[in-house]
Amino acid sequence: MKAFYSDHFVLPLPEGHRFPMRKYGMLRDRVASELPAVRMWEAPRASDGELALVHNPAYIHTLVDGSISAAAMREIGFPWSEAMVERSRRSAGATVAAARTAILEGVAANMAGGTHHAYAGKGSGFCVFNDIAVAARLMQAEWGRTHVHPLQVAILDLDVHQGNGTAHIFGQDASVFTLSLHGEKNFPFRKEQGDLDVALPDDCGDVEYLHALEAALDELANRFVPQLMIYLAGADPFEGDRLGRLKLSFDGLEARDRRVFDWCWQRQIPVAFAMGGGYGVKIEETVQVQLNTFRVALDYWQRWRSKEAAAGSHSPGWQNQGS
Repeated sequence: MKAFYSDHFVLPLPEGHRFPMRKYGMLRDRVASELPAVRMWEAPRASDGELALVHNPAYIHTLVDGSISAAAMREIGFPWSEAMVERSRRSAGATVAAARTAILEGVAANMAGGTHHAYAGKGSGFCVFNDIAVAARLMQAEWGRTHVHPLQVAILDLDVHQGNGTAHIFGQDASVFTLSLHGEKNFPFRKEQGDLDVALPDDCGDVEYLHALEAALDELANRFVPQLMIYLAGADPFEGDRLGRLKLSFDGLEARDRRVFDWCWQRQIPVAFAMGGGYGVKIEETVQVQLNTFRVALDYWQRWRSKEAAAGSHSPGWQNQGS
């Protein structure tokens, strides 16, 4: 299974900054040592043209040249630097690469990403460019070269925070279905309307969460037929998260991941996944949640490969789908 990383492009954050940047390198180290079947590749950088499929050119320009306002950077939550811009490009490029790979191999990963608070014209909440939206738009553009009807993309956002930027970007687009399970009282405090929003109470635990997820997946199946899934496997619903306010256990989050990957597998929908948020009191626990997601994903990637080997085919994705 291929996974794309950008953790060596490190943001120069001030001492005491609350964003846990080192979790990405820790995850790559754990995956390398414990899941050798995961092949890790450096993320490509998204070009200005690719970013402009989603983001306003003026916003991209001010970020790239550093002329963005101090107020806009405060909303993002990072100090401006060339390294910040480069890492944000790479994070978007990683989800693009994961989506392309998933279409060919069934499952692939961005080892960071999930920057769902970024809007077309601004960033927010540690999110600079919206990697999920860029990947969805670019996959639709590539699909459109050979198909009449638009690629149907589902975005399943299981970060504890609502993907407000993503919901707003695709608010009038019937070809992209946004589904979010999130904390009702958590950031952002002004939610956007997605296609399906499930607001969860503080202290929601495994049983209630998994029941809500099952109902949401049933509704998704009734309302939309995806040809590609982009999955935000946030670690922040974990009970030990500083910002999450939910109470999911390691086992509950692993069951969540298994249900998502199985739902896609049963329908033969390629799935690209990103890590989303994770702010554990113990950063090692955040990384463990993410490692468990990779372990589940690898299991389903192996199922895709076994199926294709038995069928003598090399492409579970677009080539086997009608227009």
